[in-house]
This record gives sequence, structure tokens and C-alpha cells, in this order.
Amino acid sequence: MDTLTHEKLMIENARLGDRNRILEAENHWLKEQFKLAQHRQFGSSSEKTSALLQHELVFNEAEATLDSVSEVVEPQTITYTRKGKSEGHRQEILQDLPTEIREYRLPEDEQSCSQCGGAMHEMSSQCRDELVIIPVQVKVIKHVRYVYGCRHCDRNEVSVPIVTAPGPAPLIPKSLASASAVAYIMSQKFVEAMPLYRIEKHFERLGVELSRAVMSNWMLKGGEMLEPVYGRLRERLLEMDILHADETTLQVLKESGRSAQSKSYMWLYRSGRDGPPMVCYEYQPTRDGENPKRFLADFAGYVHVDGYAGYNDIANVRLAGCWAHARRKFMEAVKLLPEEHRGNPENLANIGLEHINKLFEIERDLRDGSGEERKVARLERSKPIVDLFKTWLDETKCGFRS
Repeated sequence: MDTLTHEKLMIENARLGDRNRILEAENHWLKEQFKLAQHRQFGSSSEKTSALLQHELVFNEAEATLDSVSEVVEPQTITYTRKGKSEGHRQEILQDLPTEIREYRLPEDEQSCSQCGGAMHEMSSQCRDELVIIPVQVKVIKHVRYVYGCRHCDRNEVSVPIVTAPGPAPLIPKSLASASAVAYIMSQKFVEAMPLYRIEKHFERLGVELSRAVMSNWMLKGGEMLEPVYGRLRERLLEMDILHADETTLQVLKESGRSAQSKSYMWLYRSGRDGPPMVCYEYQPTRDGENPKRFLADFAGYVHVDGYAGYNDIANVRLAGCWAHARRKFMEAVKLLPEEHRGNPENLANIGLEHINKLFEIERDLRDGSGEERKVARLERSKPIVDLFKTWLDETKCGFRS
């Protein structure tokens, strides 16, 4: 074998070796992604780091819940009015609920002592609370407006004045809809996440035939009526200096010019913890970064977001990153480790997770603090951890895939 052929073979061998390493790396990456996809689909959605448990559909939730509690403590509340004892924690739970008092007394002919026959008197009382659920009721309100005419004019004049008693205008003309009915359906659909076919069956069990088409029309009309409220809510939201923003996919059926399989987005903007909670939803057919730019055009301040680049470069906006999203990536890395290595504290994923968990512990301590108290504590306690985390990331960045 001549020298030239040998050199060619060595070059080809090195090229194949490099190609083999690339393919092995790609194969390892694809295995990780497949494993992660399986966990996302079938695994637990919890991000607790104490244990990684496989998800299971629990049919015996009541039994499982009781098994996890050593003892069910539901004491009867007995109050002796003479002693004036506190009724305890249960009364704090029930204090804002409507209360009906039912009193039980002995008949007068039984208020005599069984021993001496003397008259008995009320010396105390015993109180037991009972939670009563009143099921949904459906009833019909007939609005009868009486019409009045003049008998004299009817007999003697050419025209007769007719007066109809005033009554409330219908919520939707020529419809059975009332404000309470529309609000109930919208609440079931958007708050309880019940699809219309289930709400339809729910009404059937109540003896009411109300089709999905009718309920859909009511919800659309209700949405139109709420537009002024939404507009004012958006104005108030944009007056704040701290907001949270996020977007999520959803499916829209029968949208003009788009297939049902097209990916659409619901953008969400909400206020922070200081002040009354306000949330605005905005539907957009795309995830284009122009959507938040347009919505936040009149806003100036901080926006708490994930790492999506669509929120970048918005005028007068300073982005605040979400630690929960950052933590999730380390959690995913831990889940991809072989089970025997998941608890290894020297693993890079566990080290990164430990840094962020310390920040979460501090935030739990500050949950009830004021804004100023949280700021001071974060500068004193959280900033050193963040600085150390940043140094660690800079030192180990070669170990992470970009």
C-alpha cells in the first residue's frame, strides 16, 4: 500500500469517526426527547422534587385520600352559652355562608322534672352545624304586561288611547334567555370547563330541553354585552406598572379560511398580587410577536414572562423572567437521568435545581409580606444565591447543549 492511499484511508477513517460521533450524539438526543415526551404524556405533571411518581388515573380518590390521612378530625361544635366558649376553626370556615337557625325546645307539657315534678328552665344549648347543598333549580318567570284602554273613548271617539304597563326589556329579543341563565351557562362552560353537550344533558336531567345551538347563541350575545366591561378592564390593566403575560394554544372550529387543525393562540395578560386581580384574554390566530406589542402599546413597566422571544423589543417594557420556567428545564434534565443517578447531588441538573429551589424556599417565606418587605428580603437573601448561580452557570456552560 502506497503512502498516498494510506493517507486517504486515514482521512476517510477520521471523517467516518467524526460522523459516527455526531450520529451517536443525535441518537442520544432523540432518545432523551422521546423519553421526555413520554413523561409529558403519561407522567406526573407535578414539579415537586421530593419524588418523581408515575401518573395514574385514580378511580378510588376518596379511599386514597383517606389512606393518606392518619385520622379524620371533624369534631362536633358544642357551645354552652353560659360558659361562652369559642366555636373554633369550623365557624371561621362557615362564617361567610348564609345561615338558617332551627331551634328545638321541649313542649311545655314535658318541661317538668322527672324526679320531683318541678318546672324546668333552659340552662344552656347545644349547637351542631350541618352543610346543606341546594341543587340548581330552573323555573319560568312569566312577564305579564297588562294593556289599558278607555271605555268612554271606545264608545264615543274615533280613536282609543291604548297604554301598556311597562316591564323589563328582554335580555335577548324573542328569546327565553335571562341574565341568570346566560351567566350560568357561561360559568359552566368557561369556569367549570364543561362542553356544551354536557351542559345540554345537565339541563335534560333538570327537565329542560335547551339545545347547544341555543346556548351558543346566548353565549355569543352575552360576550357582546360584556365588551364594555372588557374594554374598561383592559384600560385599568394597562394603567398598572407590573403585569404577567403568557400565551397558549387552542383549537378553533369552523374559522373562516383556516382548517380545524390549525394552531391558534389565546394570549393572557393579568395584574400582579398587589390590588384586585384583573385578567384579560385576547384571541389571536398566530403567535406573532406583534400581538403583545399591539396589546401593550399603551403600557409602561415590567412584564413577567417566560423565555419566548415574541415579548422582546416592546417599547417601554422591561421583561422579568420566570423562575418556574427556568426550573422546569432542570426538572426535565433530572427526569432524563437513569433512575439510579437522579438523587446524585453532584449531577449538574441537580446542582442547578438546588440553586433555584433555595429561591423558592425564600419566596415561600415571603408569601405574606408587603412589596417593600419582599424587595428588601430578596436583596439580602436571594441576590447572593442568584449571583452564585450565575457564576456556576458561566463556569459550567460548556456542559449544556444550546
